[in-house]
Amino acid sequence: MSEIAPVLIAGQWRAANCAETFRAENPITQEPLSGEYPVSAWEDCDAALTAAAEAADQLLEISPKRIQKFLLRLADLMEANRESIGQLASQESGLPEKRLAGREMDRTTDQIRQAADAAADRSWKQISIETKRDMRSMLAAIGPVAIFSPNNFPLSWNTISGGDFASAVAAGNPVIAIANSSAPGTTKILAELAFQASQEADLPAGMVQFLYRLSHADGKRLVADSRIGATAFTGGTAAGLALKAAADAVGKPIYVAMSSVNPIVFLSNAIREQGEELVNRFGNVCLKGTGQFCTQPGLAIVIDGAESQGFIAAIKSKFDESTPGTLGSKKTLENLVAKIEVLKKAGATVISDEGKSKGEGYSHPNTLFQVSGADFLKSPAALQTEAFGNAAMFVVCQDIAEAKAVIDSLHGQLAGCIYSSTDGADAAAYATLAPRLRRKVGRFMDDKMPNGMPVSIGMGHGGPFPASGHPGFTSVGIPNAMRRFAVLQSYDQARHNHLPEELQNKNPSGQLWRNIDGQWTTGDVADA
Repeated sequence: MSEIAPVLIAGQWRAANCAETFRAENPITQEPLSGEYPVSAWEDCDAALTAAAEAADQLLEISPKRIQKFLLRLADLMEANRESIGQLASQESGLPEKRLAGREMDRTTDQIRQAADAAADRSWKQISIETKRDMRSMLAAIGPVAIFSPNNFPLSWNTISGGDFASAVAAGNPVIAIANSSAPGTTKILAELAFQASQEADLPAGMVQFLYRLSHADGKRLVADSRIGATAFTGGTAAGLALKAAADAVGKPIYVAMSSVNPIVFLSNAIREQGEELVNRFGNVCLKGTGQFCTQPGLAIVIDGAESQGFIAAIKSKFDESTPGTLGSKKTLENLVAKIEVLKKAGATVISDEGKSKGEGYSHPNTLFQVSGADFLKSPAALQTEAFGNAAMFVVCQDIAEAKAVIDSLHGQLAGCIYSSTDGADAAAYATLAPRLRRKVGRFMDDKMPNGMPVSIGMGHGGPFPASGHPGFTSVGIPNAMRRFAVLQSYDQARHNHLPEELQNKNPSGQLWRNIDGQWTTGDVADA
């Protein structure tokens, strides 16, 4: 038997309290990888929570510059180890090593560095000072943050390097990271680098803590514990709702990203004008990465006619001709198969080649569905089930009125788009549908596939439930994503020497943006 990997608690790599273990698999070969990992008992959670609570207290006296140093060092260490990280992440996920060590690594370290600079800048705190009433407020760290991550982005959404981690730390919070069970080895390497960086920055022992897996009961207990400030979760609906219910029951903030089919409307004149280009764009996006993107367009709405029927036929050919990719895990495959059956039973018809041979390892034939608008409206909840993977569905409506009704029946989504012609021929249809779709999605686009999310202050990655639990927040984009892990602190006529330095009359850095009596300024209060 191999040695069980240690957990990181209170600044020490130590043996886990566990009654069972697990191993990761290579989803291409379907064989277990080396390494045995513990399913931690509650004792590990309890110890981590105690250390995190102590770290949160210690962080009150620590300069944001130290947090900046930590994050910048972590980014440097990750890049210095990009080959070994990319290699192991590829083995655990089945994703191309070149992508992981290249674009995804670059995106991840860029996000971390943006968070580092935002931590030092402090303008994310949204400081407000009203001199007439002597009222002052700002955002401040919320306390220990628990993070659960998906397996489709082993680096940029990892519990120990992804956006939730960078945002929580930059806001001044210690983190308890729970690895995704499909990426335990990759996450361990990242945890080792994060621990090294935290030591070099002289941060508290409980700043970064790391466990591999918890039981469902202990996961719910963790997010509801009195010592937790907030939780971030990205993953399946069932697990997300279970954690959300536990946290909501005791009033603990939890930010969940769960299910989204990211609807795209292809208007008839756009298809006539851009047909071949749209076939390539839509087909490629649906099948890229075996469809394992939270922004993958799983639902396409068209108006029945010669253009749309030709478009659907061309997409079907693309699905049939493309070799299916490998899914990230056996569980991902099982979930995809189950959701495909849900869609079939609800009335969707598979129009792609169900008998097509599968790809390597955990894979499934590329699956394209079609359903009429009328039938969709009979079972809208079931027919917008997210089949996470290489599957998509066309909803063929008889007219714009029916398309409007289909959009109105959708639940909350992360993203949505309308393709319309450039000559204005679709203007009336667009004017009818766009306001309806706008209310259903977090991020709205014209003539653009929803994949790809630049880490930008203008990016919004969230949306109405069940795409996310809080439609007013984003999990991508610095500094906005940091505000999920903050509390609003208000001071009413507090003695000046009792105020945090950010709220005192003198601007602490001379560069910090503050709203003083309704005007944003970097000046002192007396100068405003």
